[in-house]
Amino acid sequence: MTGVAPRSDTRDRVLDAALLAFGTHGFDATSLDQLAVELGVRKQTILYYFPSKNELLDAVVDRSATEIAAELEASIGGAGPGFDRIENIVRTVFRVAVRRPELLGLLREVSRLGPPIASRLIEDFEPLVQRATAFLEAEMDAGRFRRSDPRLLLVSVYSTVVGAATEVEVLRAVGIEPSLRSAVQRRRELITFLRSALAP
Repeated sequence: MTGVAPRSDTRDRVLDAALLAFGTHGFDATSLDQLAVELGVRKQTILYYFPSKNELLDAVVDRSATEIAAELEASIGGAGPGFDRIENIVRTVFRVAVRRPELLGLLREVSRLGPPIASRLIEDFEPLVQRATAFLEAEMDAGRFRRSDPRLLLVSVYSTVVGAATEVEVLRAVGIEPSLRSAVQRRRELITFLRSALAP
C-alpha cells in the first residue's frame, strides 16, 4: 500500500504537531480540529490514537520528558565533577531552547496548567531529580558547593536556567531582543552567576 503512512508514523506526526502547538500556543488555545487540518488528517484519526485532548497532552508530556531527560543525562555523563556538570546542563538547556523551543515551552505550559498534568511531569522527571539531588548533596559534603537544601536549590537553578533561556517577554521588557547572540551572552552571564551563587 504505497502512499499510506504507517500507523506509528501518523501517531508520531500527531505527537510532533501537538508538542509544537502546546509548547508554542498553549493547551487551551490548541484544538484537535486545528491539529487535524495542519496534519492533513481527519480529527477521528487523532482520536484513534488519543481518545481525548487530555490523553494527547499526557502522551506529549511523557515523550517530551523522556527526550529532555535523555539530553540532560548525556550532558551530565560528558562532564567532570563539581561545577562542570552544572555548566554542561546550562549549555544543554540553552541548546534545546534554540533548537527545540517547543520542548521548554511545554514545560512552562505544564507548570501553568498545574495538577494533574504537572504531577505527571514531576513523576516522569523523578529519577533525574533524585540523581541531581544526590549530586548536589555530594558536592556540598565535599565542600565544593555552598551548603543549602538540595531540593530547593534544584528548583531555584531549574527556574533560573529555564527562565533565562525561554522568557522572551521578560527579556523584551528589560530591553533585550532575543537572538542567538543574546542567548550566548545570557548563557555566559548565567554560568557566572551560578558559579558565584554555589561557591562555598
